[in-house]
Formats: sequence, structure tokens, C-alpha cells
Amino acid sequence: MKLNYKRTTLIGLAFLSISAFWQMYDNVIPLILKNTFHLGETYTGVIMAADNILALVLLPVFGSLSDKISTPIGKRMPFILTGTGLAFVFLILLNYSNQSRNLFLFVGTLLFLLISMGLYRSPAVALMPDLTPKPLRSKGNAIINLMGAVGGVYTLIMIKVMVGTGETPDYLPLFLSIGILMLLSVAVLFLTIKENKLRAGMPAENDEKENDILQSTAELPKDVKRSLIFILLSVSLWFISYNAVTTAFSRYATHVWGLENGGYANCLMVATVAAIISYIPIGSISSKIGRKKTIMMGITLLAFCFFCASFMNAYHWIMNLFFAIIGFAWAAIGVNSFPMVVEMSAAGDVGKYTGLYYTFSMAAQVITPILSGFLLEHISYRTLFPYAVIFAVLAFITMSQVRHGDSKPIPKKSALENFDVDD
Repeated sequence: MKLNYKRTTLIGLAFLSISAFWQMYDNVIPLILKNTFHLGETYTGVIMAADNILALVLLPVFGSLSDKISTPIGKRMPFILTGTGLAFVFLILLNYSNQSRNLFLFVGTLLFLLISMGLYRSPAVALMPDLTPKPLRSKGNAIINLMGAVGGVYTLIMIKVMVGTGETPDYLPLFLSIGILMLLSVAVLFLTIKENKLRAGMPAENDEKENDILQSTAELPKDVKRSLIFILLSVSLWFISYNAVTTAFSRYATHVWGLENGGYANCLMVATVAAIISYIPIGSISSKIGRKKTIMMGITLLAFCFFCASFMNAYHWIMNLFFAIIGFAWAAIGVNSFPMVVEMSAAGDVGKYTGLYYTFSMAAQVITPILSGFLLEHISYRTLFPYAVIFAVLAFITMSQVRHGDSKPIPKKSALENFDVDD
């Protein structure tokens, strides 16, 4: 049994479009709220947290709905097509509301844009396992993650090239470049992936034995439960640290370092590329020293780089080195944390523990834009990196208390499997 790489790459076009959008959202929307509408950092943080609040509701709802429906074009495809089309319309309207400086229209449009993205995010992610046999889903997920990384890098390049000068540049060229990429990606997906036909051709999977094994729902021993609590706290803390920087970095780099014309995208692009390159060595490191030590190493590097960045008064080339290390560190954390949570789950509770992981990570991403935004507004922009350092150190402390769920993963059979990341 071999993975159909061409088909999986085409399926990954949906995730590519999603990743391209969120890269733009995290970097551009805060600047618009600050420069066009002159909102304080606290209110900007509240608005930037809206996507994660909506995601807590929308992702399971639309994912479940796409499980239950059946149409001539498939279960997932109607959500993907509808969500992408609506997102393109609201993306263009978002630029109009920015140019007209209509805050009410901007926030309303942004809300509908986020709902449109939430409508197809879960169905798009579910399409790969739908059309990939179980033994091949690890490699399939690697392809999907790579496609997402390509989408993120594309957006960073477009920000660098298409964002004009001044406090309130015209974002229409950027929005069009992202919107057209989304439409083209999903159009190619729809024309090449016949969901119902491929689903019908999938080999039947005999899960009866597996289901019998997973019936036990015995309560976790106290020491394991303690470790689970500490690793979930760690997940929240390192997301609070890292997401604060990624959400506010475009404003910080513009305000403190004086970077213009999308110059801040350079650092983020370096971090993204470094993370992609890091998956293979991280897989090797984890197989030798274990997941917990690899995570602790990642947290240490994250805190160190944020600490060094806090002393930078202007942009310097060395920041690219720091962000390369940040990309490596974040990959080290992301590759190993989810498997540790799942490894502590009781038999039959894998889905429940997966939900716990995402609940803690997304809740952190709701909290941190608001909390860090309050500090940026009422104290100083200089609080950003010290804030990130503090929560990274707290994550190190809580992670040190985790005593279960660690293992030395079996080395991957192929380099590609190291890209199989759940975060």
C-alpha cells in the first residue's frame, strides 16, 4: 500500500489556502485596527481573539455537520466551496471598509469573514483522512502540513512585496493576491478531487477488533492525571507566550523598530522556513532523548530568544538568527506535545484528550491577545518580549512536573514522516 502523493498534494490545496489567510490575518488586521481606526491595544487584542472564540464553537459544529450530510459532490466539498467563496467576498469588502474608515462595517465584515473561514476549516482538514487509508495517514498529514507552510510563506512574500508605504496603505493588492490564491487552490481541488468517487474506492477498514480494545474508560491514576494537568497547563502557557509575539509582532516591529513596507515579514518568514527545515532533525533528536527533554529544550530556546529580542532597540540582522532559532524551538514543542497528551489518555478516550489539547491551546490564544494588548497599550510596547519570556519560563516550570507520556519515538521510516505535526 502506497500513498498517492499527487492526490494528497491536491487535497492539501485547501489547507494551503487556509494557512495563507491566517498568516495575513495575524499580521495585517492588527495594523489596520491600530493605524486606520486608532484602537487601543486592549480593544485590538479583543478583536484579534475573536477568531479563536469563534473557532471553539464553529470547528466542531461544521466538522460534525460535514460528517452527516451527503451531496452529489461529497460531504466536505460543499463546505469548502461555500466557505472559500464567501471568504473572498468578505475579504474584498474588508478592504473597502478599511479605505472608508467605517469601523462598524469593518468589524461586521471581519466577523462574517471569520465565520466563512470557520465554515470550511474542519471539513478541509477532514478531507485527507477521509480519502487516505489509515496506515498512510501519517505521511498524508506530512504533505498537508507542508502545503500549509507553503501558503504561509506565500503570504509573507506578498506582504513584503505588496504592502505600500504610510500608516494606512491600500491593502487591496494584498487581499486580492490572498483571495485569488484561495479561489484558485480550491478550484483546482474541486476539479481534480472527486470526493464521492474516491471515497467509494477506499478499502474497507476492519475496526471491530480495535473498537473492542478501546472500550475501557477506566479513570486515570492520580499520578498520571497530575502529569496530564501539568502538560495541559504547559500547552496554554507556551501558546500564551508564542501567540502574543506572532499576533503583535507586526505592530511592535513598526512602532519600536521602525520597519515599514511589510519589512517585519522577513523575520516571520525566517521562522517559518526554519520550522519546516527543523522537523527532520527534531524527529531524530526526539528518538534519542525523548519527547519531554526535546520540549524542554524548545521552551528554553524560545525564552532565550525572546529575552535577547527584548534588548533590541532597532532591527538588526541578528534578529533573523533569533527567529530561525524560534522556528526550530516552536517546531520542537509542536512535534512532541500532542503525542504526549494522547499517550496519557485512557483506552477509548483518545478523542476526548485530543479535544482537551485543543481546548487549552485555543483558550490561550483567546486570552493572550487581550492580556498582552492591555500591557502594550497601558504600559509600553516594550512589554511584549518580557511578557513572552515570563510565560515561557512558567511553561518550563510546569513542564518539568510532567512525569508521564514521555517516550522515545520510533525513528521514522522516511524523512517525510517527520513533518507529521499536530498543533
